[in-house]
Amino acid sequence: MYGRGPIPHNGLIHELRENRSDLIPEVLYVVDELWILVEEVSPMARLLARLVAMNDRWAQPFGDFNHRWLSALFRPMPPVRDFLNGRWLGHPLHAALTDIPIGLLLGVVVLDLVGQPTAADIAVVATVLFMLAAAVSGAADYSDTDGTARTRATLHATLMVVALLLLLVSLGLRAGAPTDRTLPIGLGIVAFLIVSAGAFVGGDVVYLLGNMVSRHAFRGAGTKWIRLELGSLADLSDLAEATPTKLKAGINDIVVVRIGDTIHALHAVCAHAGGPLDKGTVVGGCLQCPWHGTRFRLTDGHVVRGPALYDQPSYEIRSAEGGGYEVRRAAS
Repeated sequence: MYGRGPIPHNGLIHELRENRSDLIPEVLYVVDELWILVEEVSPMARLLARLVAMNDRWAQPFGDFNHRWLSALFRPMPPVRDFLNGRWLGHPLHAALTDIPIGLLLGVVVLDLVGQPTAADIAVVATVLFMLAAAVSGAADYSDTDGTARTRATLHATLMVVALLLLLVSLGLRAGAPTDRTLPIGLGIVAFLIVSAGAFVGGDVVYLLGNMVSRHAFRGAGTKWIRLELGSLADLSDLAEATPTKLKAGINDIVVVRIGDTIHALHAVCAHAGGPLDKGTVVGGCLQCPWHGTRFRLTDGHVVRGPALYDQPSYEIRSAEGGGYEVRRAAS
């Protein structure tokens, strides 16, 4: 190991850079720069990460329990789940809704502090209503969330529920028109702090763990034709009818499906959560993901049923000169 810094590490990367940088210069640069970035993470960021991670022990089993009953609730009614996910909007509905109660609650705190009780009380009512709407849409997302993202989403949801309960108590006290509003105002301030903490954790679920983020966000439509590697297949016509099969095209995994004389090709990684579409099934002209049941239209990758919100990359296929086939991502 090398160095006595807070994060000592193996010096091999530096020895390679100094003595044999001709081997893999790009990787050496990226790895070393990433290490430097890790060393430069602020103490505040480390502290917050540890505070969040401390809750994983209880959040994981609690999240698994909640996931079971929420999945049982939403899976039998895909249209309702799709609406709450935001497929009609082309954007996660929960993310759009959560900003409203946060802004309203900040308004509650400000109005209380400047002595506008009536306006503050109305804002509390609006905050509670929008928090409930955000909670319902978030529950639909949660029913198809797995792994660490589910654990952190459990902490996020728990903080929001605690804040909501405090606001309901505050609202009840306000309804009695007390002469001393110290307690309801104090509860509102505490609720705002808890909501802020919940929003911090919710941001990690999306920006750090990539939940509800398209797995193909950075794949642009290509203009270059890429050779399709057939593997053990002699020809695409040998594909079994309506049976997804994974092939390679450069660095991309492609799932191909033969329907009659037509060959359809989509990217093999589900846009929703990275599920293997080659393990999926063909249902009504769509390819259904085996993980969460999203259905993509075979002809163009359009999402027909959620929880995915984004279309699946589809590919054109043509015969290559000299035999075989080539693929190119179709324009969206």
